[in-house]
Formats: sequence, C-alpha cells, structure tokens
Amino acid sequence: MTNPAPRIMPSDQDRVLIFDTTLRDGEQSPGATMTHDEKLEIAALLDEMGVDIIEAGFPIASIGDFEAVSDIARQAKNAVICGLARASMGDIDRCWEAVKHARRPRIHTFIGTSPLHRAIPNLDMDQMADRIHATVTHARNLCDNVQWSPMDATRTEHDYLCRVVEIAIKAGATTINIPDTVGYTAPRESAALIRMLLERVPGADSIIFATHCHNDLGMATANALAAVEAGARQIECTINGLGERAGNTALEEVVMALKVRNDIMPYRTGVDTTKIMNISRKVATVSGFPVQFNKAIVGKNAFAHESGIHQDGMLKNAETFEIMRPTDIGLSETNLVMGKHSGRAALRSKLADLGYELADNQLADVFVRFKALADRKKEVYDDDLIALMQDSTTSAEHDYMQIKHLRVVCGTEGPQTADLTMTIDGVDHSVHATGDGPVDATFAAVKALFPHTARLQLYQVHAVTEGTDAQATVSVRMEEDGKMVTGQSADTDTVVASAKAYVNALNKLILRRQKTKPAEAARQA
Repeated sequence: MTNPAPRIMPSDQDRVLIFDTTLRDGEQSPGATMTHDEKLEIAALLDEMGVDIIEAGFPIASIGDFEAVSDIARQAKNAVICGLARASMGDIDRCWEAVKHARRPRIHTFIGTSPLHRAIPNLDMDQMADRIHATVTHARNLCDNVQWSPMDATRTEHDYLCRVVEIAIKAGATTINIPDTVGYTAPRESAALIRMLLERVPGADSIIFATHCHNDLGMATANALAAVEAGARQIECTINGLGERAGNTALEEVVMALKVRNDIMPYRTGVDTTKIMNISRKVATVSGFPVQFNKAIVGKNAFAHESGIHQDGMLKNAETFEIMRPTDIGLSETNLVMGKHSGRAALRSKLADLGYELADNQLADVFVRFKALADRKKEVYDDDLIALMQDSTTSAEHDYMQIKHLRVVCGTEGPQTADLTMTIDGVDHSVHATGDGPVDATFAAVKALFPHTARLQLYQVHAVTEGTDAQATVSVRMEEDGKMVTGQSADTDTVVASAKAYVNALNKLILRRQKTKPAEAARQA
C-alpha cells in the first residue's frame, strides 16, 4: 500500500511543493549524461534536502533509465518518486513498473496540445481529447498519484486547454502541470494562465496546479514565481537550472527567492537551503556543466565583493550589500588555511564549510589526493579543494579507461610527442604519438589506444587559483552520432588534466553507446 501523495490542504495554502527534474529534464542537456551511481547519489541528496517530488527519469527511454528510476524508487525515504510517460499505454505500464517500488510513487504522463504539437501525432482535437481521457484513466487505475501535462501549454488555445485540463481532472489526475515548453511566455502571462484555469475549469480547486518553465528568454524563475502568486502550488525545477537549450527554472533561485522575499511572496517550501551548495557542486561535476561565476545563489561570485564601496559597506554591515547569508545555502564564512601539515579533521571541517559532506570512506580517498596536491602547492585554497572534489568525483576506479602514465615532450622544435600508458578494461596498453603541441599529441595517443569517431567540439582551460603552481581545470565536449558528452578534470599539470578530461568524456560516451536512443518526444517535455 503506498503512502498518500502530498496534498495542499485549505489550511496550508502557503506551502509550495518542489518538483525536481534534474535527473530527467536536466539530463536531457546535450552532453549531461550521468552514470547510474551518480543518479542514485543525486536522488539521495535531493531526498535528504527536502525536495517533495523527484522525477527520476523516463523509464521507457532505455534499460538504463528504467533501472535508475526503479533503484531510486527503492532507496527513497521521503520524496515522491515520479517517472515520465508519453500518452500511450505501453509508456505508462513501463513507468509504473519502475516507480511502483517507491513508498510514494507518481506517474507523470504528457501529450503536446498546441496546434504545432497536435500535428506531430496527426490527431484532431477530439481524437487527442479521447487519448488524454484513456491514458490518464489507465494511469490512475495503476497509481493514486497521477500528474498530467499538456506540453506547450502556453501556446495552446485557451478554450482547448481548459477542455483537456477538465478531461484530465475527471479521469483522475491529481496534479496538472502547465509547461512553458519552449520558454515563450512572460510573467504576467504565466500568472494569467493559472488564474484562468482556476476560474474556468470545473474541479480545478480539487487538484494541484504545477508550473514548468524553460529559460529561453531568461524568465524561467520569474514565470514560476508569478504562477505561484496566481495559485500554482508546485514548481518544477532543476539544480543549477540544468536543462536543454537555455535550461529550466533553477531550484536554488525559486527556493531562495521565496525565503528572502517572504514579505511579498508569503509562501514556503520544505527544502533545507543549507544543503544547496553541496548538491549544486555535485550536479555541476557529474553533468560536466560548470556553474557560471555570476550565477545567482550558487555562482562563485554570488557572495564576492570587489568594489571599494561594497567592501567598505560589507566590513561595517554585511546587510548593506548582501540580501542573504552564505550560511543560508551551506557556505561557511570561516577562512581556514590548508597546507601539507593539515590533518583529516581540518580537511573534513574545511570541506563542510565549502558545502561538501563526506562519509569516512570518501574522506579517506580525498585526503590522499589532498596530500598529493599539498606537496605540489605551498597553500591549498578553497577553489583548489573544490577542483579536487570535482576531480575525485570524475575519477572513478571502475571506469572502462584510466590514465596510468603520461610523459610529453614539447618546445619550440616539433613534433611534440606523448608516451601514454592507459588501462583499458583492466589491461594496460602503451603507445607513442606525435601531434601539433603536447595536448594534440596526448589526444592522438588516447585515440590510438581507443579508436573512436567522436569529434572534439570544445576544449577549455582555466586556472583554478593564481600563481604558477595553480591547478588547471580542463573541460572537453565531444559528439558522436548525435550523442554529446562532456568531460572535466583538474591537475597542476595542464596536459595531465587535459588527458583525464578527454578520457572522462570517452568513458561517458561508452555509457551513452550502451543506451538505446531516447524517445524524441521526451526531449520536448
């Protein structure tokens, strides 16, 4: 017997449910592939921080997606676990098979209702209405918690939108999600749409309206908050705003906006905001999508002040230029200097200040890497530790390929050369290669040991800290047959970091090859 789904009671109208779709819509970002274990870890962090609903994936898209949703459903302690399904009986059955293991399962089914999307399955309005009734009814017969979405709702005719929403409610949907699928709408339109549905649709007061916004015009957060003010009580969002194209509504932005501006938006969530930085960095690392420095809430510069006037004000009263405290999102204001004499307790404390909570076995592994780094640097800065944590995450011992030894020769006289030993599926292989520069030679060596047709689309290097002993963080993006993957690594040796990032991307590509091609319709949801 499943536990009841979250409900907004009349006495609890200030409560807003947070529906996180990082593992479904977020992972649809080109190159943002996550491993099975990474998905489980992120789901556990979301559950722990108080997210109400976790959309764990699209079960029918692949065996990998099905297994991830199923395992997340089994491990969840508090959150509702949701799977996505198109408006077809097969999709819905497969979704239920995955989520039924959860203490609190949900089926989320959708179909495109705008004129553009109705043309894809070649259904007229009546035929689509019949399909909506049949599929939502089928989902509700399997699960008492059903969410339905009219994809591209913001470009659907209002009369037809009201009609199909009413059909879905009568068929048993407990949540109606209104997606701004292409990030087309503006805040006042977002609010007006929710108000219209509440006023015109019979039974609208008996269910929860949700808002799902994309950021194509930079208004996802504003649109989501406007919908809440109009009566929506569930926000669909992702960590760091991860998502295809310009991304989705960022969880950290809406949660902190409701917390900081509770004076004008008197709503609350169940999210423990002190856990935001930890999961933000985790998602950035496993997805390969670094957070831009000026990103709201979680960006590197979010609490940085360089202007003299700002610095003077901060010294006198932090509230002069900060509307929230770093501790509110899990950052500490302490400044403990780390070096080669620092012990495990100091490292654990410092990492906790930076938003990382480590188990004993994780700390043991990171401590070894920290000591190796401290031997090469006089001082280990906060950013060095963040890069170290990110590199620890991407350097999995069970990866198909791992760099074992690398030696490069470079200078003004070419050709530059690379001698590489790489462990592939447990067996060591070595090669000598040349190239136009040390990085090119290194990549040529990797390709000689592991032939592939992937094209390098992005190669990016930035120094983590100042000085000639600074770590370099390298990001690469590769494409093969429409599959996009990203890799990232950090090291005081830029060429070593480049090799690790390149191999990290190839390991992800291998995982992508093992998956079946996701259903194209899911990419539009």
